[in-house]
Amino acid sequence: MELNRRSVFALGAGAALAATAGTAGADASKHREPDLPGFRHNYAEVNGVRLHYVTGGTGEPLVLLPGWPQTWWLYHKIMPALAAKFRVIAVDLRGMGGSEKPAGGFDKKTMATDIHELIRKLGYTKVNVVGHDLGSMSAFAFAANFPAATNKVAFMDVLHPDESFYQIPLLPRPGGFSVWWFAFNQVLQLPEQLLTGRFRYLADWLFDHTAFTPAAIDERSRQIYTRAYDSAEAIRATNGWYQAFHQDIADGKTYAKLAPPVLGLASVSSYDQFAATLPAVANQFELVRVDGSGHWLAEEQPDLVAREITRFFS
Repeated sequence: MELNRRSVFALGAGAALAATAGTAGADASKHREPDLPGFRHNYAEVNGVRLHYVTGGTGEPLVLLPGWPQTWWLYHKIMPALAAKFRVIAVDLRGMGGSEKPAGGFDKKTMATDIHELIRKLGYTKVNVVGHDLGSMSAFAFAANFPAATNKVAFMDVLHPDESFYQIPLLPRPGGFSVWWFAFNQVLQLPEQLLTGRFRYLADWLFDHTAFTPAAIDERSRQIYTRAYDSAEAIRATNGWYQAFHQDIADGKTYAKLAPPVLGLASVSSYDQFAATLPAVANQFELVRVDGSGHWLAEEQPDLVAREITRFFS
């Protein structure tokens, strides 16, 4: 999750067919998934992994991809508004929440392939895609690798990993800000040992230090995210998203400029980086600055985000 290319990076988000592997009920209860009125829990086996996703609404398909350290729930404030116009499909990425936590496949190209196989299994050939944080990286990889399956795509506060990631300072200058979790999540085994059963401390620190309005991520949401990341298995799997950055950077060098239309939604901290990067990676794009928000756009400024997504994809 990046804020700007030089120094500061912020956190870093048709109907379900008979092909789905499950519904709300025993499986959802097992994963302790929260319910959202008007939406349904589903499961599907795709690309060798079992994904959990939530569906609701009618219209053109709109796929929502979340990031670290959240789940599909990060979109809960805007999903009802989006469902008035679209068939909303909010997916837990591999390793996240109710989805399976395999040993590998955490590079964003593989994760984009997961989503491509899911939408094909649901009977779609072309979809709209929105991503936040690590989900934005996966949305970028989806548009780059499956342009014929991408109608339009939106990136929220983060773009795809590139060489600038190697320039992120671990030790900031006085008054600066360190994205220490980029390095910490690269470490093998130690994060699981330190954070299992204690992930709430990390979640609270991240929300309290990278949100413009920390209270926008309320107590219920913090509990939901903590449950999703509090096990050693979940920490190991989701850290795999960071450990795959080297492969992501290499893959990114092979991508042509994105052909589908792009919407960038950026906080004040990441706006300049978006403005500098989007012309190099997208043939056609719009950029909207989300004032009054830190990294957590869909929770801090849900009305603005829902309005801009609806406008762009309609």
